[in-house]
Amino acid sequence: MESYGALLKSTREQKGLDYETVERETTLTRQYLEALEAEDVASFPGEPYLIGFLRNYAEYLGLDSEELLKLYHAKKIQESPVPPELLKRNRPKFLIPLIVSVLSAVIIGVGIYLYFGVFKVPQRIAEKKQQSLESTKIHQYTFDGQTQTRRLYKGDQILVPSTNDEGYIVLTIGSTLGSLAVETPAGRQMFDLSEERDLDVDGDGVKDLILYLSDIDANDESRGAEVRMLLRDDTYSALLAATSEAEEEPVLDEVAVSQKNSTVIIRDNRTYQFTLNISFRGPCLLRYESDGSTVENYYKSGDVLNVTATRGNPIRLWISNNNALKIQVIADARTYDLDLGKAGEVMVEEIRWLRDSSGSRLVVLELD
Repeated sequence: MESYGALLKSTREQKGLDYETVERETTLTRQYLEALEAEDVASFPGEPYLIGFLRNYAEYLGLDSEELLKLYHAKKIQESPVPPELLKRNRPKFLIPLIVSVLSAVIIGVGIYLYFGVFKVPQRIAEKKQQSLESTKIHQYTFDGQTQTRRLYKGDQILVPSTNDEGYIVLTIGSTLGSLAVETPAGRQMFDLSEERDLDVDGDGVKDLILYLSDIDANDESRGAEVRMLLRDDTYSALLAATSEAEEEPVLDEVAVSQKNSTVIIRDNRTYQFTLNISFRGPCLLRYESDGSTVENYYKSGDVLNVTATRGNPIRLWISNNNALKIQVIADARTYDLDLGKAGEVMVEEIRWLRDSSGSRLVVLELD
């Protein structure tokens, strides 16, 4: 089995990293980096420092820090001398059966706890069965003009009142695997994840509904699709215009934007919902504000976070280490990568829509 020091050294060399680079991008000095790779325990002020430095170095290299700590403790145990009194002590004959019995009881207890308490297997089986039953049912929903969010399954029908009072126009869900297929009198309409689009339900050339696909599974059709529907009519348009005017007041104007570092992501003639997909390459303290709520958390390498802003609302980010994360903007079925700052740099950024006489644009603003 490879030792923890050899594993650290081989991983660093495979990644083409030298001590200067690692020292610059972490808080560890070269002295402790070399000591960790050489497994020189005496170079550290105490064991807590060694464990903390080993954990940070492992996570920086993308290794499983818990596995390296196990290797360290295993070596420590191997190198510890056996107390003489243990070598001379005669073990009772009943000791081994007792240990086996206790360990068996502990394993059984842990297994029961994991089965029912942690993984909740019976509950998950019941939920899966209920989900399967829901996915095989055919539901009909009447769209009354109010904004609705529903999870729809293949075969479900949406009844949209006809504008000429001749009953209902029937929209049928054709598929919920990877993409959403909606069968309309005007033909099949396809929607990708996070796509928002106007929908002509009766083929008369007039956009009747706004449909937004917020969740769908690429591998399991039985999970259905979460869909939000809004009415696209004169009343809704007037309401949207009033909302946009109300939001204009806190939005930065052209003069203010020109004085700050800003990057245009999208130009369009309308605003729509967008999502940030954030993946973490290293430890980072992140606070984000979206739709009036603020969340702050500490994330480590491998964590993934999705933050969505509803129509017209911004997302503001406070980032403790820009180089520790990668951000993608998903809007209108397109993906855009954001170019962040250097390692260790603390930044506050805001992604939002700006509107003027030429149209709308989604921008990234670097704030003080």
